[in-house]
Amino acid sequence: MSLENVGPNFNLELYLKAREKTITAVQKTAVRIVPGMTEHDGHSILQEELALMGVEKFWHPTKFRMNKNTTKSFRDLSDEGIVLQKNDVFFIDIGPVFYNHEGDYGETFFVGDDEIHEHLKNASKCVFQKTQQAWREKQLSGNELYNFASREAKKLGFTLNTRMYGHRLGDFPHALHFKGKLGEIETCPLPHLWVLEIHLLDEKNGLGAFFEDLLI
Repeated sequence: MSLENVGPNFNLELYLKAREKTITAVQKTAVRIVPGMTEHDGHSILQEELALMGVEKFWHPTKFRMNKNTTKSFRDLSDEGIVLQKNDVFFIDIGPVFYNHEGDYGETFFVGDDEIHEHLKNASKCVFQKTQQAWREKQLSGNELYNFASREAKKLGFTLNTRMYGHRLGDFPHALHFKGKLGEIETCPLPHLWVLEIHLLDEKNGLGAFFEDLLI
């Protein structure tokens, strides 16, 4: 299938190493984020961590969202002047390139001890994990994956943002092979080549949570 082609230099071992570095950069950044910081501060810390890890370039813009900006879709601009509060949420979404292979990982974090924030964060990962498991067991198509994820989100009291569909990934640039969205394909995606994005909206509290990783 052309939409799952890779380039002649694709190397699964290097690709998975790029994934590991991407996840590490997000998590190392997260532990340095404290109340009083802005999204600009978060971006600066993230750039420091990525530089130390030897990032080569980025295949998509870095997203660092705090507070009400966590409800925004990928292409939306953040509202200015947002400062992380003592009890708050933020998420990080990065698309770096290591070893000429693309990484893409996103995760939500919270500061303080608010149970609403903790539930929201945990729910985004939970929906991802349940959807990934359903894909493994039932060979769901891309479209079916997001129908399943939407139902799981509702069970937990949230709305799935279907403007944040997943996509292909691979050796840089994957767009040579396929530019479309995971949620639009009618076939079962192959392992390792697709990113599942889960963006939950807590409409009552005006917050969001994001989690994404490879389908493996």
